[in-house]
Amino acid sequence: MNRCPITYEDCGEARYSMKGLRKLSRSLSRLKTFPYTAERQRQEAVIRAGKMSIQGIQPKLSARLNARAASFEVVDKGGRYILKPQHVTYPELPENEDMTMRLAELVGIDVPLHGMIYSEDGSLTYFIRRFDRVGRNLKLALEDFAQLAQKDRETKYRFSMEKLVPLLDYCTFPMVERAELLKRCLFNYLVGNEDMHLKNYSLISRDGETKLSPAYDFLNTAAAFLALGKPFNDIEEVALPLKGKKRGLTRSLWIDYFAHERLEMNDVIIGDLLRELADVLPALDAMLSRSFLSSRLVDLYRQVLEHRAGVLGLA
Repeated sequence: MNRCPITYEDCGEARYSMKGLRKLSRSLSRLKTFPYTAERQRQEAVIRAGKMSIQGIQPKLSARLNARAASFEVVDKGGRYILKPQHVTYPELPENEDMTMRLAELVGIDVPLHGMIYSEDGSLTYFIRRFDRVGRNLKLALEDFAQLAQKDRETKYRFSMEKLVPLLDYCTFPMVERAELLKRCLFNYLVGNEDMHLKNYSLISRDGETKLSPAYDFLNTAAAFLALGKPFNDIEEVALPLKGKKRGLTRSLWIDYFAHERLEMNDVIIGDLLRELADVLPALDAMLSRSFLSSRLVDLYRQVLEHRAGVLGLA
């Protein structure tokens, strides 16, 4: 019995469920194997890097879905999807990112359409639909926090969690977005994502409102490092320091200092968020059991999740 890598539901002998295919396109009834191996995808990402706006440590390709041909096609411009193949160093990053994005959705974080597709060598490639494109040619106004802070790819780590707060003043409703930022920060801490640098936060303007964009680049980097043998205590917990610290963060730092003092959240909002995270922990664990990660990576993922939940007093 196969499971669909787009919906995670059982799909018999097929590789994808009809529900999964219809998420991509209402006219799609099948999807061909992506005609690139993981290695070829990485090579193409290097070759095309200078032609595309999407860059970073993970190799990425811009692609469009040709529903009539039932296949994804790599393009230099105008792609509606970003594809990420298996990484040469870090194991199972597509499976890791797709799972983390699903967990984010469970806690109420806005995420774009995403999933995985099978590549020529049988490996899974992660895909995410671009949320800054609508209609045929309209590009929504999108600015990442590096742009807002006048930083670049080289300086995207030279900032702090505290300095993120004033950037939300560009939003239509800053206090609403502060609560959303807190949720995302606590979630990323919980799932071991220590790579939320300035390029991984963005503001989007649509329907006359500016707010935090849908989430992207959420993955358990801690589990990826643990899989390579890095000691748990040597793993940084945040990309941007909180009160000068990147390791050994405590509930007091997150709640008393960041939530209360810096974000100026009241006890009701903070309490509701913490209860929401605590209540959803069983659902997160159940979702992990349905993941495409190997049993070893699932165990490492759970190790991080359980430890961080304990630090935050959720478990």
